[in-house]
Amino acid sequence: MTGASRLGGGEADTQQSAMGIVEPVLSEVEGLNPSYVACPEPAEEVGLKPDLRLSSASGGDLSNLGWPQLKAMVRDCTACKLRAGCTQTVFGVGDENADWLFVGEGPGADEDAQGEPFVGQAGKLLDNMLLAIKLRRGKDVYIANIVKCRPPGNRNPDAEEIAACMPYLRRQIELIKPKLIVALGKVASNALLGKEATLASLRGTLHDFQGIPLIVTYHPAYLLRSPAEKAKAWQDLCLAERTRHGEAQPSGETTSHSTRP
Repeated sequence: MTGASRLGGGEADTQQSAMGIVEPVLSEVEGLNPSYVACPEPAEEVGLKPDLRLSSASGGDLSNLGWPQLKAMVRDCTACKLRAGCTQTVFGVGDENADWLFVGEGPGADEDAQGEPFVGQAGKLLDNMLLAIKLRRGKDVYIANIVKCRPPGNRNPDAEEIAACMPYLRRQIELIKPKLIVALGKVASNALLGKEATLASLRGTLHDFQGIPLIVTYHPAYLLRSPAEKAKAWQDLCLAERTRHGEAQPSGETTSHSTRP
């Protein structure tokens, strides 16, 4: 990523949230504060094009599946060991024709219980992040995860589990045809970009996923633990907005890297 621009960030003011968590003042109403730091200039673009194979781990072709068939296949999937230890699969939620796609790593305990991604405290923060850029869950927004089943103890999914589940997400992306993808956290970013890299090295750069602009930011759960980083998350959302409004576009150049199946 030679020459890629980096976005700065700093300490934010804090306030006591309704959940009892000390958070930066990131807006009076929505939790993100546009006046804290001006939206930076778009970063220099980097193009990354992972292979999109639309075959499930069991060998089934997903390329012709519509939403009902894909949901049924995910519900019945036993391709990796995660399904045996979770309550249910968590397929995704939102507008199936959305311009914005947000992708996390996997369900937690609340998501496993309710069958919907981002419904706990991290989900409340994600909703505030959406509101800050005038979006809301279910309206022009789709939310999904890299894996559809909860890893035990909320650990990160391993490479085998990601490989088994990624074809489902890829088919979701083909069906949604989003105009922008926001990867939430390192696991989601690395899986979508097909490379191992730190979140710090990926933030502040405009990436490309099969022709779709991709922005990397922090997972909301991390922001709950490290609230001062919300100022940087706001910068990432500013870049996402600029990109969505056509003020920044991936360069289209290809970066050679290993891909996940």
